[in-house]
Amino acid sequence: MRFRDRRQAGRELAARLRERRDEGALPDPVVLALPRGGVAVAAEVARALDAPLDVLVVRKIGAPFHEEFGVGAMAGDGVPVFDEDSLFRLGLSESDLAAVVARERAELRRREERYRQGRPPPDTRGRTVIVVDDGLATGSTARAALRALRARDPGRLVLAVPVGAAEGLALMRSEADEVLCLHEPAAFMAVGQWYEEFDQLTDEDVLDALHQRQA
Repeated sequence: MRFRDRRQAGRELAARLRERRDEGALPDPVVLALPRGGVAVAAEVARALDAPLDVLVVRKIGAPFHEEFGVGAMAGDGVPVFDEDSLFRLGLSESDLAAVVARERAELRRREERYRQGRPPPDTRGRTVIVVDDGLATGSTARAALRALRARDPGRLVLAVPVGAAEGLALMRSEADEVLCLHEPAAFMAVGQWYEEFDQLTDEDVLDALHQRQA
């Protein structure tokens, strides 16, 4: 099963979430996208549920000698969430990553200011918060997002993705009240392999999606 693009994936995910809403499982929902890729998916979900759409910026924390190798992540004002096994294998401590964390925190704040443009974060207390991304691999960024949101006292916390790796999804089931995934392939290498079109999105793409939903 492959999706044509993120919009198609979002429509299919939205259909499943509408079923859950009609069953009474998603009262008073707010949809939070993990930018950038998750925004195109989440826009379709928010439209179908007639729910507010906003973003929760998450930044990967890469190893100092190999930035693409994620050893943790952080979201919003939450504390960094590290993969202890990865740190152990690489012989790293959290203090070794202080400079990386500071740099990623600065970029996180820059993106939040760019995307939110003065709007306060949505009040999630007591609401159903649906966190949407275009896929889930290891789950490090989703874990950071879910833990940051859990601290904001949501009524129910849901993670929804079109496709995900079995191992990552299993880990997320202890972080969210519900994990909804359309496709859990046995051979999972990367999120992009499950899309025919998987272009990198820009800040402008994110802003356009937010503006269209808020108009």
